[in-house]
Amino acid sequence: MALKGRTLAVTQRLQKLRQKLLEKELDAVLISQPDNYRYLSGFTGSAGSLVVARDSAVIGTDSIHFEQAKIEAAGFEIVPIKSRTEGFAELMRGRDIGRVGFEADNIGFAEWQRLAEEAEKLHIQLVPTQGLVEALRMVKEEEEIPCLVRAAEIANAALEHIAREIRPGMKEREAAWEIEKFLRENGSETIPFEVVVASGPNAALPHARPTERVISPGEPVVIDLGARVNGYSSDLSRTLCLNARGETFTEIYSLVLQAQLAALEGLEAGMTGEQADNLARKVVQQAGYGDAFGHGLGHGVGLAVHEGPRLAPNSTDVLTEQMVFTIEPGIYLPGWGGVRIEDTVMLDKGRVKMLTTAGK
Repeated sequence: MALKGRTLAVTQRLQKLRQKLLEKELDAVLISQPDNYRYLSGFTGSAGSLVVARDSAVIGTDSIHFEQAKIEAAGFEIVPIKSRTEGFAELMRGRDIGRVGFEADNIGFAEWQRLAEEAEKLHIQLVPTQGLVEALRMVKEEEEIPCLVRAAEIANAALEHIAREIRPGMKEREAAWEIEKFLRENGSETIPFEVVVASGPNAALPHARPTERVISPGEPVVIDLGARVNGYSSDLSRTLCLNARGETFTEIYSLVLQAQLAALEGLEAGMTGEQADNLARKVVQQAGYGDAFGHGLGHGVGLAVHEGPRLAPNSTDVLTEQMVFTIEPGIYLPGWGGVRIEDTVMLDKGRVKMLTTAGK
């Protein structure tokens, strides 16, 4: 994103967050989650804190990241601090602040205790908050979409590459490295998650890690990969079967594909995450494999590979325009393996638009 466009996007995001501060009756909020302070400021360092007040914003970071913050978060006040707790007073200096929100999901108990002690010295009340920035991140802005599209394109190419290269006798780790190397050589930043190549019984583990197991003909091979562009991720899964396909593979694969297509075709803006999940889940349940589909239908994708919205039983998240998320039904049978088919999609004009398009 060009500097001018980034500055405008950051300004708008801060305005939206400040509106939330008014609604929550907060004078400021301490942002500690790295994806959140990157979203609001452009600063990508791993050690940082962003305090957003109703009329100001300041970033605190250590000496390692100080110059980086000055470059990436141009226009923000940058102060050097050793840590959030030791630098809390400096972050609050010169601001008339009584109630400060903090990200309860990102700060552990010991750190909260130390922050509370510092806040008490300054007569500041710490207020736990959840999802203030994450709620903003769920709906993607026009500036974010090209990064997500490009990340999907790289993932598509990587899947098609490994589909040509994989063969019986190759180890899971060999195939995973071939994928990771392709991703990095073709424009992906650090990959958003460890590549999954799970064959045979290992494919029954949804988040299996590649092993020294040798891939054999006729067994399921679940491949899960993603790319990252300017911080934005993609997520793509396919299940292969090398050479002859048995009856079990054909049955399970066809069922998972049917479930995914039902969700892709039936999902509409305005649905809840639970309603979307049910589009695919009822297909699997009616076939008698409901207990073998143990995870949700999907999750949001953006700066984090797993973020809101949640598409799962009991999810009340409402799906709206320009949300980007996955559709990934799966069936897992211990001792045999599993099948998962996953795509990253976006809601556009009320319907699903495919971002990943690798063959099925």
